[in-house]
Amino acid sequence: MQCGKGVVIVEPSNLYECSLADDVYIGPFVEIQRGVKVGARTKIQSHSFICELVDIGHDCFIGQGVVFINDLFSDGAPSGNPSHWRRTIIGNNVSIGSNATILPVRICDGCVIGAGAVLTKDALECGIYAGNPARLLRSLQL
Repeated sequence: MQCGKGVVIVEPSNLYECSLADDVYIGPFVEIQRGVKVGARTKIQSHSFICELVDIGHDCFIGQGVVFINDLFSDGAPSGNPSHWRRTIIGNNVSIGSNATILPVRICDGCVIGAGAVLTKDALECGIYAGNPARLLRSLQL
């Protein structure tokens, strides 16, 4: 694991071969898997799961119990083959509410993903997304 300056990790947490930039905060009971990159000043709250192939920008907020998914179960079952997994890219200044589920998507800078949302498609317009499946509720200005 690579850590920048001022990183706070509250135990217990499971962090595997990930990269945390300066001033990142990791709450208790968080799991971050291999290859994940977390940008400066990002806060990840308790009980969140961040799987491989996720990049999170700087100044983001990940609420409690947020789950990232990289396997779409395209064969009807979990794939043990990483070539079937997909990447998630989170921009800068993104806030993701508690208990949201994030499938392999791109989220542009400045988005807000509501609590409990299930994001199944890219969020390429800065705005507030909520629901299951999540949809754009309102545009925001950066």
